[in-house]
Amino acid sequence: MKNFVEELRWRGMIHDVMPGTEDLLLKEVVTAYVGIDPTADSLHIGHLVGIMMLRHLQSCGHRPVVLVGGATGMIGDPSGKSQERNLLDEPTLRHNQESIKKQIAKFLDFETKAENQALMVNNYDWMREFSFLGFIRDVGKHITVNYMMAKDSVKKRISGDTGEGMSFTEFTYQLVQGYDYLHLYKEYNCKLQMGGSDQWGNITTGTEMIRRIAGGEAYALTCPLITKADGGKFGKTEKGNIWLDPERTSPYQFYQFWINVSDADASRYIRIFTLRSKSEIEQLEAEHALAPHTRILQKALANDLTINVHSEADLQSAIEASEILFGKGTTETLRKLDEKTLLSVFDGVPQFEIEKESLNNDLNASDFLAGITAIFPSKGEARRTMKEGGVMFNREKITEETLITQSMLLNDRYILVQRGKKNYYLVIVK
Repeated sequence: MKNFVEELRWRGMIHDVMPGTEDLLLKEVVTAYVGIDPTADSLHIGHLVGIMMLRHLQSCGHRPVVLVGGATGMIGDPSGKSQERNLLDEPTLRHNQESIKKQIAKFLDFETKAENQALMVNNYDWMREFSFLGFIRDVGKHITVNYMMAKDSVKKRISGDTGEGMSFTEFTYQLVQGYDYLHLYKEYNCKLQMGGSDQWGNITTGTEMIRRIAGGEAYALTCPLITKADGGKFGKTEKGNIWLDPERTSPYQFYQFWINVSDADASRYIRIFTLRSKSEIEQLEAEHALAPHTRILQKALANDLTINVHSEADLQSAIEASEILFGKGTTETLRKLDEKTLLSVFDGVPQFEIEKESLNNDLNASDFLAGITAIFPSKGEARRTMKEGGVMFNREKITEETLITQSMLLNDRYILVQRGKKNYYLVIVK
């Protein structure tokens, strides 16, 4: 059995670990869980840290459990937050749970018959049986208010530093999460809970509850909160989160996020988000150091994650789409792109809208470039640039004699115009 704690340690994935955790994991097959709030019907890359912890756990022979916080998602977690979360209804939570499981199944094995088969549970399934009086009688009496108030996440909110205060609903969150751990301990002999470093207080409330109510021994392990080398928030772009759902973040955009991380971040992220061995990673780092401009680390990271989250075909499509911007793509490559990827690649380039009827058989290139669009300020300049070979339509050079017809359209409504090496324009035909 591989040493799970050591595996996380060299990968830079341990922030706090309770004494005795490593010994337990070397002694027996351990069931461990990570909680995920189903606040959307897709995970984003911030969730991948917890998922990778479970992936490494299963690879080391232990049993991973994903706890979907249906009940806690109805409350909201105060940890690291200055405001309460929006509360969700049960149908929305169930839909989100099913969507999330499909994404996690690409990382964890839910089908194996081995004893370390992955499991997904929803805490709403046991919490809904509780009445308020039943919960405060059977659970609440075992944890003192003094104990709960001592947690950093609670102190920060109650102290008024944020100006928002804290509702009783959120104050009880650690009791509900603690009870989850107790329930999993009783039902599945779960002895380890893992999460981000901001969850340490909630997790240790669970270990305390197991000790006081069940007389058992349970453990905690947290990983550092992932940030960018410049201190910025990991996984955020100007347009928001990087999602695992291709409808929210296209495979091309997903691939581009990882390709564009800094060298320092790539070195950290490849340890956290891939299954590559220490020797493989050190070899990649040595090669990268010799030629940083080739972005060997970033490419390995982007390749692995795009395949794991999407598919090999999506990776190839993303690579081909990326090459178009650097002048390596062909007309054939461009025509293979689906509409969403095409728009992702050329997001932000100047756009012109024209009527489909204008693409008749008599429309020449200069009229198109300086007449019905304003890509060139004059037909004379358009002609001179075309004569020098400086204009391409859909990656093919054109001349003044080229007739612009509907047969040129990409996805039946786009023409990509390139002026010089780096100036792109997207013509949208309505």
